[in-house]
Amino acid sequence: MEPTMRWFGPDDPVSLRDIAQAGCSGIVTALHHLNPGEIWPLEEIKHRILEIEKWGLKWSVAESLPVHESIKTRTMDFEGFIENYKASIMNLGQLGIKTITYNFMPVLDWTRTQLFYTLPNGAKALYFEKAALEAFDLFILKRAKAFEEIPSEDIHKAESKFLSMNIGERKELEENILAGLPGAETHFNLESFQEALLPYQSIDKDQLRENLIKFLEEIMPVCDRIGVNMAIHPDDPPFSLFGLPRIMCNEDDFSFLADRIPSQHNGICFCTGSLGVLAQNDLVQMIKRFKERIHFVHLRNTRRNPLGDFYEENHLDGDVDMYAVIRELVELMRERQIFLPMRPDHGHQILDDLGKNIRPGYSAIGRLKGLAEIRGLEIGILRSISN
Repeated sequence: MEPTMRWFGPDDPVSLRDIAQAGCSGIVTALHHLNPGEIWPLEEIKHRILEIEKWGLKWSVAESLPVHESIKTRTMDFEGFIENYKASIMNLGQLGIKTITYNFMPVLDWTRTQLFYTLPNGAKALYFEKAALEAFDLFILKRAKAFEEIPSEDIHKAESKFLSMNIGERKELEENILAGLPGAETHFNLESFQEALLPYQSIDKDQLRENLIKFLEEIMPVCDRIGVNMAIHPDDPPFSLFGLPRIMCNEDDFSFLADRIPSQHNGICFCTGSLGVLAQNDLVQMIKRFKERIHFVHLRNTRRNPLGDFYEENHLDGDVDMYAVIRELVELMRERQIFLPMRPDHGHQILDDLGKNIRPGYSAIGRLKGLAEIRGLEIGILRSISN
């Protein structure tokens, strides 16, 4: 696989030099200073490419080219935002960036309730606690339909969780959910978040699916013409939050997408962490089934419990059988005669990074550790197959 890391631009505390020293050849980044819906201009893309190439790296994947909320809800000037999206695809493709990752998650991007959860060994990890999320929904956000939609036994757990938290802990929970995680396109307060939820009161899973299909029907001819692969990221976490529909969670969801939009440029960002949160997801089977559509890979691991909670584990530990996943990816690449771009995702905060101000999940040393483990495992698999 092509080793890459995500870079959040010039203000990222993890520099391009750091990433080059970690053993990467590619960079996964975006024009984070532009607002969702804006066209990515050729000059801005060229400037970013030159920044990256100074360190002997290349811009391998655009992650992510954000889909404006108006496109997801098909409200306001969604047609204009789709035209802008097409223009950005053309500009990226013209300059040689042929893989674009995006998501179709409503309102919130990936969501966690703790950003610096302390593990037994002192490392810090991202954590999702269902009771805390529902406590926020019921007693901090006070969403109108929360008491109708959340099961009564979960309401009791959420209430107990809320009552156990002090004012500071409640404020921290609110900030963790609303302030925006790395890569998130929008930052909210309680009022603006409530407003953002309103359009989805009349949009269920089927309607959001159709809105995604209509969006892809518009952009796919551009992708087909210039050879750009779109790689949709699974929903994270892969289940409904705040009553919002989730449409990219499992094999059936990806099958629906592939059937409706048959172009091979309509593809997947295969994120083992997001998909691995659901015990029923057979990741190896999914790789086999969608092997022609996997254009980019996020390798990370999670550890879940029966309550619906999970935290980010070491890359080779957790509920995902990383050996089986990487072995299947190796077979996929041999069959397709390609090198898939891959990035280690959501590393732990460890060692010297514990004293630094970092983006949660994107520490240098934690991702370096994950990358080293993944590359070692892949080389071992390749040697075993060739022998």
